[in-house]
Amino acid sequence: MMFLSQANLAQVPREVKRPAYDRSTVGIGIVHFGPGAFHRVHQAWFVDRLLASDPRWGICEVSLRSTDVRDALVPQDGLYTLASLDETTSYRIIGSLKQTMVAPENPSSVLEQLSAPGTRVVTMTVTEKGYCLGPDGNLDLSHADIRRDLSTPDSPVSLIGYLVEGLRRRRDSGAGPLTVISCDNLVDNGTRLGRAVQQLAQVADVNLARWIEEKVAFPRTMVDSITPATTDDLRERVAEVLGMTDRWPVQREGFVQWVIEDRSAAEVPDWASAGVIVTDDVGAYDRAKLRLLNGAHSSLAYLGLLAGHETVAGAMGDVDLAAFVGTMMLRDILPTIKAPRGLDLNDYVQAILKRFRNPAIRHALAQIAWDGSQKLPFRLLGTIQDNLEAGRPIDRLCVPIAAWMHFVRRKAAEGEQVVDPLARRLFEIGKSCQNRAAPDLPLFLALEQVFPASLIGTEPFTSALARAYDGLAAGR
Repeated sequence: MMFLSQANLAQVPREVKRPAYDRSTVGIGIVHFGPGAFHRVHQAWFVDRLLASDPRWGICEVSLRSTDVRDALVPQDGLYTLASLDETTSYRIIGSLKQTMVAPENPSSVLEQLSAPGTRVVTMTVTEKGYCLGPDGNLDLSHADIRRDLSTPDSPVSLIGYLVEGLRRRRDSGAGPLTVISCDNLVDNGTRLGRAVQQLAQVADVNLARWIEEKVAFPRTMVDSITPATTDDLRERVAEVLGMTDRWPVQREGFVQWVIEDRSAAEVPDWASAGVIVTDDVGAYDRAKLRLLNGAHSSLAYLGLLAGHETVAGAMGDVDLAAFVGTMMLRDILPTIKAPRGLDLNDYVQAILKRFRNPAIRHALAQIAWDGSQKLPFRLLGTIQDNLEAGRPIDRLCVPIAAWMHFVRRKAAEGEQVVDPLARRLFEIGKSCQNRAAPDLPLFLALEQVFPASLIGTEPFTSALARAYDGLAAGR
């Protein structure tokens, strides 16, 4: 069977959407670090829609380490298939990737593209680990990659090192300002990225740091779309639909959202024309997603796993569990959120519940349950704190927290550590649990990284949590 490529694009069946532009006319205006699946179903999809009206914004993909994407997509001229999994599955060939680089193989080419006059935007999806931040949120100057970049700035290894050296070259060549957009799921992602870049620049060149402060924008963003991993089943389905082989198709749910802060340092694409929400209120969108979507996701994960379910859709098929989560979202979480302009929160809740029920998405509860010690403070404990301060009930909100504790306890009883930065300590706690709130809760509440002192010392919280814990232990 033939492979997907530019030469074979005309043979793709009509029911599969193809790039609505001449790819030979597309220039590179965006450099993206981290060409993983999420980027290719999300930002690259938005840019693909944009190129039909403005061909200047093709993407140069940069992998900081792996050669996998380059090896799969360069023989396909950067083309790949996106499957949107909704009530019916639709397929689209994405053509926005114009170039793919593996940074360690040729750092100078990456820096050359970063400093090219036509490059006006840099985006990234490298996960929090890629920012080389310390526990306090500042750049970890003792990180091995950062130390290396300070000693050999012409051949960086870290994202921050590439940005600082690329910006230095733009300043020196007069290539102009840049807008640098973090697309990672970090609170205040743009602020944290900008601070890290400034901190490295301050050490390397104080004048450069001052130029960056004046000429470079780091807008905050919020991104959202459930993206299951590529499977052999997806490859087979895509091959059957295309009549040719795609080495690395990707898939996501039909819903996709990108919110960008209305802040730029140079000309940027007309994001809104591609369906991006451009706003000065990213924080409100981020809070709504974090508490309503992510908070409900974690609740489904821990309660669903305790009930014997494996996937989000499977848990939503449990009528009582689905009703519990829906009620919690509407009555306990919604009152803590101020609606951003243009977003109806009640409609947003219903859209989330519909997404959770999507049978085409096999989203494993076990995966959502990872890293609970890091996620729960932002997804649920902040909501509990706000409701306590407002004098509202917190009983329902305590149930998923108790379910997480039982999840840890049960895993330890089975001799397994959970996937979590605190895995070893959680395993020790779980092994010591007796399945009763009185002896068990103090063990968990001693986790200062998870539970703030303001909650631990609040009797309404500890009492509600104890009731929830004992209720789950009794099967209620």
